[in-house]
Amino acid sequence: MRRNVTSGPGEVELPPLSARSVVLSLLLGSHPPELPVKDLVRLVEPFGVGGSTLRAALSRMVAAGDLRRTGSVYGLSDRLLERQRRQDDAVHPATRPWDGAWEMAVVTATGRGPAERAELRTGLTRLRLAELREGVWLRPATLSRPWPAELDGVTRYFTARPDTPAKDLAAVLWPLEEWAAQGRALLAHLARADRPGDRFTTFAAVVRHLLADPVLPPELLPADWPGAALRAAYADFQREVTAHARAHA
Repeated sequence: MRRNVTSGPGEVELPPLSARSVVLSLLLGSHPPELPVKDLVRLVEPFGVGGSTLRAALSRMVAAGDLRRTGSVYGLSDRLLERQRRQDDAVHPATRPWDGAWEMAVVTATGRGPAERAELRTGLTRLRLAELREGVWLRPATLSRPWPAELDGVTRYFTARPDTPAKDLAAVLWPLEEWAAQGRALLAHLARADRPGDRFTTFAAVVRHLLADPVLPPELLPADWPGAALRAAYADFQREVTAHARAHA
Protein backbone atom coordinates (compact mmCIF):
# COMPACT_ATOMS: atom_id res chain seq x y z
CA MET A 1 0.00 0.00 0.00
CA ARG A 2 1.41 3.36 -1.01
CA ARG A 3 1.23 6.54 1.01
CA ASN A 4 1.96 10.14 0.15
CA VAL A 5 5.25 10.71 1.96
CA THR A 6 7.19 13.77 3.04
CA SER A 7 10.78 14.21 4.15
CA GLY A 8 11.80 13.50 7.73
CA PRO A 9 9.26 14.80 10.25
CA GLY A 10 10.37 17.80 12.25
CA GLU A 11 13.29 18.56 9.96
CA VAL A 12 13.53 21.74 7.90
CA GLU A 13 15.76 21.32 4.87
CA LEU A 14 16.13 24.57 2.95
CA PRO A 15 17.73 24.53 -0.50
CA PRO A 16 20.39 27.14 -1.28
CA LEU A 17 19.01 30.46 -2.44
CA SER A 18 19.66 31.06 -6.15
CA ALA A 19 18.71 33.87 -8.51
CA ARG A 20 16.34 31.49 -10.32
CA SER A 21 14.56 30.42 -7.13
CA VAL A 22 14.13 34.03 -6.01
CA VAL A 23 12.69 35.13 -9.36
CA LEU A 24 10.33 32.16 -9.56
CA SER A 25 9.10 32.64 -5.99
CA LEU A 26 8.47 36.35 -6.61
CA LEU A 27 6.54 35.73 -9.83
CA LEU A 28 4.62 32.71 -8.52
CA GLY A 29 3.41 34.90 -5.66
CA SER A 30 2.50 37.87 -7.90
CA HIS A 31 -0.88 38.52 -9.53
CA PRO A 32 -0.52 39.09 -12.41
CA PRO A 33 2.72 37.04 -12.49
CA GLU A 34 4.90 39.53 -14.32
CA LEU A 35 7.36 42.24 -13.30
CA PRO A 36 9.57 44.76 -15.11
CA VAL A 37 13.27 44.03 -14.87
CA LYS A 38 13.86 47.27 -12.96
CA ASP A 39 11.49 46.07 -10.22
CA LEU A 40 13.08 42.63 -10.17
CA VAL A 41 16.51 44.21 -9.68
CA ARG A 42 15.27 46.02 -6.57
CA LEU A 43 13.30 43.06 -5.22
CA VAL A 44 16.14 40.52 -5.44
CA GLU A 45 18.77 42.84 -3.93
CA PRO A 46 17.95 41.98 -0.28
CA PHE A 47 18.71 38.33 -1.10
CA GLY A 48 22.24 39.05 -2.29
CA VAL A 49 21.45 38.76 -6.01
CA GLY A 50 23.19 41.43 -8.04
CA GLY A 51 21.94 42.97 -11.27
CA SER A 52 24.32 41.11 -13.59
CA THR A 53 23.55 37.79 -11.89
CA LEU A 54 19.82 38.49 -12.20
CA ARG A 55 20.01 39.34 -15.92
CA ALA A 56 22.02 36.20 -16.65
CA ALA A 57 19.45 34.12 -14.77
CA LEU A 58 16.55 35.77 -16.63
CA SER A 59 18.17 34.97 -19.98
CA ARG A 60 18.63 31.33 -19.00
CA MET A 61 15.05 31.09 -17.74
CA VAL A 62 13.63 32.50 -20.98
CA ALA A 63 15.73 30.04 -22.98
CA ALA A 64 14.56 27.17 -20.77
CA GLY A 65 10.89 28.07 -21.22
CA ASP A 66 10.36 29.14 -17.60
CA LEU A 67 9.66 32.78 -18.46
CA ARG A 68 8.39 34.84 -21.36
CA ARG A 69 9.69 38.32 -22.10
CA THR A 70 7.73 41.26 -23.49
CA GLY A 71 10.03 44.24 -23.80
CA SER A 72 11.50 44.76 -20.34
CA VAL A 73 8.75 42.79 -18.56
CA TYR A 74 9.23 39.16 -17.53
CA GLY A 75 6.32 36.84 -16.79
CA LEU A 76 5.68 33.17 -16.16
CA SER A 77 5.41 30.82 -19.12
CA ASP A 78 2.20 28.83 -19.68
CA ARG A 79 3.76 25.81 -17.98
CA LEU A 80 4.54 27.79 -14.85
CA LEU A 81 1.16 29.51 -14.91
CA GLU A 82 -0.28 26.05 -14.27
CA ARG A 83 2.16 25.67 -11.37
CA GLN A 84 0.95 29.01 -9.99
CA ARG A 85 -2.64 27.82 -10.22
CA ARG A 86 -1.75 24.70 -8.20
CA GLN A 87 0.10 26.87 -5.68
CA ASP A 88 -2.88 29.22 -5.34
CA ASP A 89 -5.18 26.22 -4.83
CA ALA A 90 -2.83 24.92 -2.14
CA VAL A 91 -2.83 28.24 -0.28
CA HIS A 92 -6.55 28.93 -0.78
CA PRO A 93 -8.27 25.56 -1.36
CA ALA A 94 -11.91 25.68 -2.44
CA THR A 95 -13.82 23.34 -0.14
CA ARG A 96 -17.41 22.47 0.69
CA PRO A 97 -19.00 20.91 3.79
CA TRP A 98 -18.50 17.18 4.14
CA ASP A 99 -21.47 14.82 4.26
CA GLY A 100 -19.42 11.65 4.72
CA ALA A 101 -19.06 10.81 1.01
CA TRP A 102 -15.70 9.97 -0.58
CA GLU A 103 -14.45 10.43 -4.11
CA MET A 104 -13.15 7.20 -5.60
CA ALA A 105 -11.20 6.96 -8.86
CA VAL A 106 -10.46 3.51 -10.29
CA VAL A 107 -7.79 3.28 -12.98
CA THR A 108 -9.25 1.31 -15.89
CA ALA A 109 -6.60 1.84 -18.59
CA THR A 110 -4.20 -1.04 -19.26
CA GLY A 111 -1.06 -1.48 -21.32
CA ARG A 112 0.32 1.96 -20.47
CA GLY A 113 4.06 2.57 -20.32
CA PRO A 114 5.97 3.68 -17.21
CA ALA A 115 5.96 7.35 -18.24
CA GLU A 116 2.20 7.35 -18.80
CA ARG A 117 1.58 5.57 -15.50
CA ALA A 118 3.78 8.07 -13.68
CA GLU A 119 1.94 10.98 -15.32
CA LEU A 120 -1.41 9.52 -14.26
CA ARG A 121 -0.19 9.06 -10.67
CA THR A 122 1.00 12.67 -10.64
CA GLY A 123 -2.35 13.89 -11.92
CA LEU A 124 -4.32 11.95 -9.31
CA THR A 125 -2.01 13.11 -6.53
CA ARG A 126 -2.47 16.73 -7.62
CA LEU A 127 -6.20 16.18 -7.22
CA ARG A 128 -5.34 15.34 -3.57
CA LEU A 129 -6.39 11.72 -3.85
CA ALA A 130 -4.33 8.95 -2.25
CA GLU A 131 -3.91 5.35 -3.37
CA LEU A 132 -5.57 2.70 -1.20
CA ARG A 133 -4.33 -0.14 -3.36
CA GLU A 134 -2.98 -0.29 -6.89
CA GLY A 135 -5.36 1.59 -9.16
CA VAL A 136 -7.85 2.62 -6.44
CA TRP A 137 -7.66 6.24 -5.28
CA LEU A 138 -9.75 7.96 -2.60
CA ARG A 139 -10.37 11.19 -0.72
CA PRO A 140 -13.26 12.80 1.16
CA ALA A 141 -15.60 14.58 -1.26
CA THR A 142 -14.93 18.08 0.05
CA LEU A 143 -13.06 19.84 -2.77
CA SER A 144 -15.01 22.12 -5.10
CA ARG A 145 -13.43 21.25 -8.43
CA PRO A 146 -14.53 19.48 -11.61
CA TRP A 147 -13.22 16.05 -12.51
CA PRO A 148 -10.67 16.60 -15.31
CA ALA A 149 -11.97 15.52 -18.70
CA GLU A 150 -8.56 14.06 -19.64
CA LEU A 151 -9.01 11.39 -16.96
CA ASP A 152 -12.34 10.13 -18.33
CA GLY A 153 -10.70 7.67 -20.70
CA VAL A 154 -8.35 6.16 -18.14
CA THR A 155 -10.36 6.17 -14.90
CA ARG A 156 -13.87 5.55 -13.63
CA TYR A 157 -15.11 8.05 -11.06
CA PHE A 158 -17.48 7.16 -8.23
CA THR A 159 -18.87 8.56 -5.00
CA ALA A 160 -18.49 6.02 -2.20
CA ARG A 161 -19.25 5.57 1.49
CA PRO A 162 -16.66 3.14 2.88
CA ASP A 163 -17.50 0.88 5.84
CA THR A 164 -14.10 1.64 7.40
CA PRO A 165 -14.27 4.47 9.97
CA ALA A 166 -13.34 7.64 8.11
CA LYS A 167 -10.59 8.72 10.51
CA ASP A 168 -8.95 5.28 10.34
CA LEU A 169 -9.09 5.33 6.54
CA ALA A 170 -7.54 8.80 6.39
CA ALA A 171 -4.70 7.65 8.66
CA VAL A 172 -3.99 4.77 6.26
CA LEU A 173 -4.05 6.96 3.16
CA TRP A 174 -1.91 9.88 4.38
CA PRO A 175 1.00 10.23 6.85
CA LEU A 176 -0.88 12.91 8.77
CA GLU A 177 1.27 13.01 11.89
CA GLU A 178 4.43 13.38 9.81
CA TRP A 179 2.90 16.18 7.73
CA ALA A 180 1.79 17.99 10.88
CA ALA A 181 5.22 17.62 12.52
CA GLN A 182 6.92 19.06 9.45
CA GLY A 183 4.42 21.92 9.33
CA ARG A 184 5.02 22.79 12.97
CA ALA A 185 8.79 22.68 12.34
CA LEU A 186 8.38 25.16 9.50
CA LEU A 187 6.36 27.50 11.70
CA ALA A 188 9.01 27.30 14.41
CA HIS A 189 11.73 28.02 11.86
CA LEU A 190 9.78 31.06 10.62
CA ALA A 191 9.57 32.38 14.16
CA ARG A 192 13.39 32.27 14.40
CA ALA A 193 14.18 33.47 10.86
CA ASP A 194 15.20 37.12 10.77
CA ARG A 195 17.31 37.36 7.62
CA PRO A 196 15.43 38.03 4.34
CA GLY A 197 17.02 35.08 2.56
CA ASP A 198 16.17 32.64 5.34
CA ARG A 199 12.56 33.84 5.52
CA PHE A 200 12.23 33.67 1.75
CA THR A 201 13.49 30.09 1.47
CA THR A 202 11.36 29.04 4.43
CA PHE A 203 8.22 30.42 2.84
CA ALA A 204 9.09 28.61 -0.39
CA ALA A 205 9.29 25.43 1.70
CA VAL A 206 5.91 26.29 3.25
CA VAL A 207 4.32 26.44 -0.22
CA ARG A 208 5.85 23.08 -1.19
CA HIS A 209 4.52 21.60 2.04
CA LEU A 210 1.02 22.98 1.43
CA LEU A 211 1.01 21.34 -2.00
CA ALA A 212 1.14 18.00 -0.15
CA ASP A 213 -1.64 18.90 2.30
CA PRO A 214 -4.56 16.49 1.68
CA VAL A 215 -7.03 19.25 2.74
CA LEU A 216 -9.17 16.91 4.81
CA PRO A 217 -12.30 17.76 6.83
CA PRO A 218 -11.37 18.94 10.34
CA GLU A 219 -12.92 15.85 11.97
CA LEU A 220 -10.39 13.60 10.20
CA LEU A 221 -7.30 15.56 11.23
CA PRO A 222 -5.02 15.08 14.24
CA ALA A 223 -5.12 17.68 17.00
CA ASP A 224 -3.03 20.82 16.48
CA TRP A 225 -3.11 20.53 12.69
CA PRO A 226 -0.92 23.41 11.37
CA GLY A 227 -2.49 23.84 7.95
CA ALA A 228 -4.44 27.00 8.73
CA ALA A 229 -1.47 28.60 10.50
CA LEU A 230 0.82 27.87 7.55
CA ARG A 231 -1.69 29.38 5.11
CA ALA A 232 -2.16 32.47 7.23
CA ALA A 233 1.60 32.98 7.57
CA TYR A 234 2.12 32.64 3.82
CA ALA A 235 -0.78 34.98 3.02
CA ASP A 236 0.80 37.60 5.29
CA PHE A 237 4.13 37.12 3.51
CA GLN A 238 2.47 37.52 0.09
CA ARG A 239 0.90 40.80 1.20
CA GLU A 240 4.28 41.96 2.49
CA VAL A 241 6.05 41.17 -0.79
CA THR A 242 3.25 42.77 -2.83
CA ALA A 243 3.36 45.94 -0.74
CA HIS A 244 7.14 46.10 -1.08
CA ALA A 245 6.92 45.68 -4.86
CA ARG A 246 4.29 48.42 -5.18
CA ALA A 247 6.26 50.78 -2.96
CA HIS A 248 9.29 50.45 -5.24
CA ALA A 249 7.43 50.39 -8.56
